[in-house]
Amino acid sequence: MADTGEQYAVTVGGRPYELMPSGGWVILPLHGSKIHHDPSCGHLTDSGALPRYPDPDGLLWRRLLDADDVTAFAEGAQLLNGKGRPVTGVCSCALRPVTESYAADLEYWPVDEALRVFDRDRYLDAVEAAERDAAAIRAAFPWEEWPTLPVERYALGQPGAPGPVYSHVLEYGSKALGSITGGSAMKHLLYRRSDGTWWYDKGHGSLDEAWEAIRSGVVAAVTAAREGRLRDIDDLPAVRSGITVIAKTLRVYAPEATLPVYADSFTQHYLDRLAPGTGTKLQPFARKEALKRLIDADPRFQDWPPQLVWYFLDWWAPVRRTAGRVVRIGLPDAGRWDRFRGEGYIAVDADRIGDLHGYADLDEFKAAYAEAFAGTGHPAERAADLWQLPELRLGDRVVATSGRSEVLGVGKVTDGYRWRADLPDHRHTVDVVWDGTCAGGLDQPVAEWAGRTVTEVPPALWRRIQKLSATPGSAGDGVAANGTAPAGGGSEAQEIPPLEDDLQRIDDALERRGQAVLFGPPGTGKTYHALRYAVRRLGELSDDLPGVDPLAEPGSAAFRETLDALTGSGRLTMVAFHPSYGYEDFVEGLRPVDGAEGLALRPAPGVFKRVCARAAENPGRLHLVIVDELNRGNLPRILGELITILEKDKRGLPVTLPLTGEAFRVPPNVRILGTMNTADRSIRMLDAAIRRRFSFLELLPDSRPLVDRWVGKLHLADFLDELNRRIRSLLDREKQIGHAFFLPGGRPVSSPAEFAAVIRGEILPLLQEYAYDDYTLLAGFLGDGLVDPATHTLKDVGDEPLVTLLYEELQVGAGAE
Repeated sequence: MADTGEQYAVTVGGRPYELMPSGGWVILPLHGSKIHHDPSCGHLTDSGALPRYPDPDGLLWRRLLDADDVTAFAEGAQLLNGKGRPVTGVCSCALRPVTESYAADLEYWPVDEALRVFDRDRYLDAVEAAERDAAAIRAAFPWEEWPTLPVERYALGQPGAPGPVYSHVLEYGSKALGSITGGSAMKHLLYRRSDGTWWYDKGHGSLDEAWEAIRSGVVAAVTAAREGRLRDIDDLPAVRSGITVIAKTLRVYAPEATLPVYADSFTQHYLDRLAPGTGTKLQPFARKEALKRLIDADPRFQDWPPQLVWYFLDWWAPVRRTAGRVVRIGLPDAGRWDRFRGEGYIAVDADRIGDLHGYADLDEFKAAYAEAFAGTGHPAERAADLWQLPELRLGDRVVATSGRSEVLGVGKVTDGYRWRADLPDHRHTVDVVWDGTCAGGLDQPVAEWAGRTVTEVPPALWRRIQKLSATPGSAGDGVAANGTAPAGGGSEAQEIPPLEDDLQRIDDALERRGQAVLFGPPGTGKTYHALRYAVRRLGELSDDLPGVDPLAEPGSAAFRETLDALTGSGRLTMVAFHPSYGYEDFVEGLRPVDGAEGLALRPAPGVFKRVCARAAENPGRLHLVIVDELNRGNLPRILGELITILEKDKRGLPVTLPLTGEAFRVPPNVRILGTMNTADRSIRMLDAAIRRRFSFLELLPDSRPLVDRWVGKLHLADFLDELNRRIRSLLDREKQIGHAFFLPGGRPVSSPAEFAAVIRGEILPLLQEYAYDDYTLLAGFLGDGLVDPATHTLKDVGDEPLVTLLYEELQVGAGAE
């Protein structure tokens, strides 16, 4: 790579980076463990005296990231720091983490450069395995039998089928061909529900009619592909909604006609990288045809099998995925651990529910679970726990535990969920390769593990688990050899996992619209989620700031220090709207200043204008404005003409400010995240123009953190669920009580005194406000034992009697009219 000074976008570990070319050599640090491209990098001292390592084609960074054994690679190449230790990572002066929108404006890493370092031999075994899977499907379902294939040989949901079922084999039994797992069974166009009824498009009059149309559509689709008419598949109504199923079917029966890229969004992603602007107005299979023609016309891919082309594309420009999540699976005792570890899997005992692949979605599964385990003491939350098993993907991590603090082992998923009917029990299995690290007792028990089977492992907890066998890292900053990034400004390389689901929803909304609002009843954690997102997302993009830890646990000193560092740098700005907050505060206005003749009014920029100025100076960094209590301000007055240029597609366009006459722009790397309490004001009351420009994410009460948490006889989760059921029945869903009231400091209340303080000081005043002093309504919430409707008073009871009264009313008497 020549020293042209040009930067490229590149994707590493599922995250966008800006690649700064090396110019033919890299700098080796004295103490650190990262290669450097920039001699002025702030992580180096006296770089002029440090050794240079030749990098004639500028691809050492990629070879380092791709090495199977990075330490052996560095030692073999004599890639050593000043202390003789191997250099195993890449500094941010070579690969700088940036926002997706910023990366989208850069030219992507050129194919020629990528082909120079792509190791074809590494993927040949995978190509052969894919062909074996395809051949096995063709043998089990010969093409000549398809015109008369019976529905029993096609559809999911038939546990007693006499032989292999095509939909099951395609989705779960052919992993080498690529995954189409996830989502609903509806993608197969037809399936049998767990209650024995059939699902299919109601446009068909009967099961026979539906199956005849689908089967004919599959035959027509394969025929069109074999004849070079991929785009004609878009005109087949019977199979139009089964894009991934039809695309994978083409891989089996027309393998030379298309690339094994199944999801339509993936097809567009690769077209955007190879030929920007291509395919955006095409239908799905016309898009696949365009991608295949593009590859066929490129001499660089001459004689490449389509499967190998896909492996290259996935390596060169991977699509953002949710893979990489970490889940904990608890074992009721450690007795089975030796077998699980030795045989390379982990299992869960809930056999009476049967194969999870037989359920269309979580709602159907929850209903079946409730029926199967009625009266057994299994809480409904465990259905959602178990449902996470089919969602695990290759490369996801599993933490096996016993009790609330003992980590038995950590491993990576090698195959997805499998129902093992051959086992005597514990038939819900996930294949895992256990790596032999991270075993032992945690310093503190994890309360959330109590009574739960499968739970997400948040980043802060994952770091605690990793420390069970972690070895100290070397000083330096950047990207580790496995493609993971360290904490910004930190000295120890640590893996930063993908965003948790709730934070990913926020990130997606902000990337899509530029601004979003978290709304919901009081106590649902709106500000908490906003701050978590700020620390997590801004933290991983702020590699240049000291004191930033994107994995800091909320409430910890590191979390507060990270917020301080982000705020001090101007990348995070926090404001709260209120009735007197105005345009002058947010955009610009006149402010009194001292002058020669006394005080004078001068134009001064507001909060948002200052944020935009800083963001424009540093376009690769994300700048976030958190607006608390967004709906308490007069939004049309506060935003003024900004209402137009806030839209994502109008970022960067100028608008003339009326006071100063300046041309003002909102940079594309600015995001606004608001919070809104719906008990105060519904989103329906917002100005329509405001609503159209924001994405709205609802946060509702979530009793899961309170499961198996008790105050005396009162179960907190059941208490909250029943209280909110009554509020929804007597008022509306926007006035429910959030779980955060019972989680002061992030931990559930546990004593009668703590619980009573929350009820008296926070819950009762809120309910009294909702009831407008209607004590009959208030008694409907909490019962006559605490409220006297006749005298319009609250009974004066002690802490423990209060707990007993509410237990008897909202748990023993739950659901009573």
